[in-house]
Amino acid sequence: MSATRPTRVRGPYAKSAQRRQEILEAATTVFAASGYRGGSLRDIARQLNLSLTSIVHHFGTKYELLEAVLERADQTVGTGFVAFDFEADCVERGVALATMGRVRSNLERPELLRVLAILAAESSAPEHPAHDWFIERYRRKAESLAKGFAYDQEVGRIDGSRDPRMLSRLLIGAWDGVQLQWLIDPSVDMEAAMLAFFEAMVPEALDSGS
Repeated sequence: MSATRPTRVRGPYAKSAQRRQEILEAATTVFAASGYRGGSLRDIARQLNLSLTSIVHHFGTKYELLEAVLERADQTVGTGFVAFDFEADCVERGVALATMGRVRSNLERPELLRVLAILAAESSAPEHPAHDWFIERYRRKAESLAKGFAYDQEVGRIDGSRDPRMLSRLLIGAWDGVQLQWLIDPSVDMEAAMLAFFEAMVPEALDSGS
């Protein structure tokens, strides 16, 4: 019996998916340079030599496009935007080692990190369109990391006397802060700084190596 060949997306569907990726990449560049308010759909269309109608066909509104850019940044790794389950990696290796892996991967994607940093600052204003998205992002992130630290305690990776929720908030603060310093000045060693955070807060979590 002949082997079954994997199904490949062809024709208009493949072209449509490719166009969406191109629009996402152009939007990332525009939002990284100008923020959400400063960047426009016309700027994005101009980057690709497309009509504004073509952009709106794939992403109905500017906010829908922004949300797609942010979700892609949060749920993928590497320049190839490979889907990645950070929570599963935390369970398998522990929060510290999973975080260090994500930090190394993010070094390849300064533009996406810049988008997140700029829009996180912009969205601190309650009227910003992405305000609620970032509130929910940080809520989910803090909750996920707290659960990860609690699981680390259960399996003996870190000291059980630590407060998982506080560790979670401190990690988010250190991670965002060091990342911002690196974006401003690439000579900052983001990997070394994050490693120092874990060495100071939960050194036992690094015993298995990085």
